[in-house]
Amino acid sequence: MTIALSANTPRISYTVAQGVTRTTPFDTDFVFFTGSTDINVFVDGVARTFDASTSNTTLFTVSGGSGSTGSVTTTVTGATGGSTVLITRSVPLSRTTDFPSSGAFEISKLNTELDTVLTLIADADDENSRALRLKDSDVAVDLTLPLKADRVGTVLGFNATTGAAEAGPTIANVSALSAITGNINTLGGISADITTLAHIEDGTTASNAIQTVATNANAVVTVSQNTTNMTNITNNLSAVQNASANATLAENYAVKVDGAVESSKYSSKAWAIGGTGVTDTAGSGSAKSWAVEADAVDGSEHSAKSYAISGSAISAGSAKQWALGGGSGFTTSTAVSGGLYSAKYYAELAASSFDSFDDKYLGSKSSDPSTDNDGNALATGAIFYHTGSSALKVWTGSAWNTVAVDTSSFATNGFSVAMAIAL
Repeated sequence: MTIALSANTPRISYTVAQGVTRTTPFDTDFVFFTGSTDINVFVDGVARTFDASTSNTTLFTVSGGSGSTGSVTTTVTGATGGSTVLITRSVPLSRTTDFPSSGAFEISKLNTELDTVLTLIADADDENSRALRLKDSDVAVDLTLPLKADRVGTVLGFNATTGAAEAGPTIANVSALSAITGNINTLGGISADITTLAHIEDGTTASNAIQTVATNANAVVTVSQNTTNMTNITNNLSAVQNASANATLAENYAVKVDGAVESSKYSSKAWAIGGTGVTDTAGSGSAKSWAVEADAVDGSEHSAKSYAISGSAISAGSAKQWALGGGSGFTTSTAVSGGLYSAKYYAELAASSFDSFDDKYLGSKSSDPSTDNDGNALATGAIFYHTGSSALKVWTGSAWNTVAVDTSSFATNGFSVAMAIAL
């Protein structure tokens, strides 16, 4: 068979997106002969090994070949940023057919050999195109490497005139140069100062510049003596630069009352006496509000003063109302909440009940009273206990009548009967 140019580029690559797992075959698009020897597979630069029957996803299998295109099967999961799968051909350099010097000529074997030779040339061309080489337009230059003894420990260089390959600086010197690159860049940045210094030295610049330095020698000494302070300022430069902003922030945390200082955080003054974002704000309220505000501080919650003496907006009643009486006037006869009255109201009821009882039962007396215990006229039905006669008396409205006598000192029934018989 003939081999098309498109089927003879021995290199093809695929991209597997990040996180995607591909198990389907990767087409080779180029002809090959023996999959186990002619095909190389690299995933993100790491070679994988051929195995004709493996189920191991880190290996690969091949189908097709024998002078035709084919495919490679291997499992690839896209890494971060995606993975690259590279398939190349590398036909081993060999000749497997020896044609007879006479007799029938096997055309198929000849075609296979020619195809093999063509693939070998294509593989070599692919490798050469990726090697370090001169451009076609360049003049002839010797790119042969120096002998080992001359190139050991050096970098590869090119002659400044001929461009030929030669041993360059030692690796140690190159590393040292890399280490002092920062210093070299610093010198470059102050080259103007170095030039001025050189001019002072050779007289190009007026020598009074040096005299000026001498005149300010004391100032230079003072600076030298204060290097520790200067170092401290340098070390704390950020704090110094932010001092003004931090001072303002501290002041705001102390006295700002027209809103948050930063990120819903309020000042001490706002939390103490009130301010925007603290006063009449759900879940908030200043210390002053919680102490004396008459209205609800937060929803249905009231201040200490409101619970103690206000009560006008407290459905359950304030402490003062429960003590003296309900309503805003703290009236004794007005219910405080739910048909219940103040302590004073119930005390007055108790006092009234006792006074009424005291007007009816006058207690123990040694003589008949003419007025009740309050000095008022006797009420009909009033009673008292006469200590002299040991009798309970009742006021009829005009006189005291005995209603009960203490009989504990009277003679028994048997004694009375005996006395009657004796008499």
